[in-house]
Amino acid sequence: MCARHFLRAKADGRKLSLVTCYDYTFARLLSKTTVDGILVGDSAGMVMHGYRSTLSVNVELMRLHTEAVVRGAQDKFIISDMPFLSFRKGLSAALDSAQVLMSAGAHALKVEGVDGHEDVIQRMAQSGIPVMGHLGLQPQSVHAYGGFRVQGRSDAAARDIARQAKTLEELGAFAVVLECIPASLAHEITGDLGIPTIGIGAGAGCDGQILVLQDLLGMNTDFHPKFARAFSDGARNVLDAVANFDDAVKSGAFPAPEESY
Repeated sequence: MCARHFLRAKADGRKLSLVTCYDYTFARLLSKTTVDGILVGDSAGMVMHGYRSTLSVNVELMRLHTEAVVRGAQDKFIISDMPFLSFRKGLSAALDSAQVLMSAGAHALKVEGVDGHEDVIQRMAQSGIPVMGHLGLQPQSVHAYGGFRVQGRSDAAARDIARQAKTLEELGAFAVVLECIPASLAHEITGDLGIPTIGIGAGAGCDGQILVLQDLLGMNTDFHPKFARAFSDGARNVLDAVANFDDAVKSGAFPAPEESY
């Protein structure tokens, strides 16, 4: 899988599936699946490190997570997030950040928004870096929104997101994530673009879907966003396994003779 395959999938009407992953162990498991790609998201700051937003994530942290995922899933198409402000400090600084993440093994980079850093997106694309856009709810702009809120509800906001999507395509992006926007708007944008849209909380009309692995595994007991379907009761499985281990240790059943040297 590569960026060209995303475009081919849209042309063929084949849905794309992506999973957000941050570590070697889960990446190894994902390498055995048929998902089309792995996103090393800056949501690692929240999911793996307990931050309240993605704003504390820097390029070095993204490099470490990217390298771990690359080592675990060498046969998958891996996209890495450009973290907060890494692409807003001028063209030279942005390209330096991009070089770090591509050298870590990423096959493509995801950039939130477009207004104000059009030159960065265009130069990256012209430099041979596949660029994935990200519109709608942009977690790096959470304070500007006043929280994690659905975007594009008003006519003006919807038109602006559609404009930005078209701009991303014109600048050379190979795909765009649409996060937490009305399904009707996502469907309209998908029909207007020649590049694929990847939805998260944007309805079924997108060309593909992405979920954080921990969300689709049902690992979160106190966070249940509307768009994140749990395909497994992962939290219960983990709690049961640890409880069984604890019982076995305290009863003397573990380790057994065959588990001893």
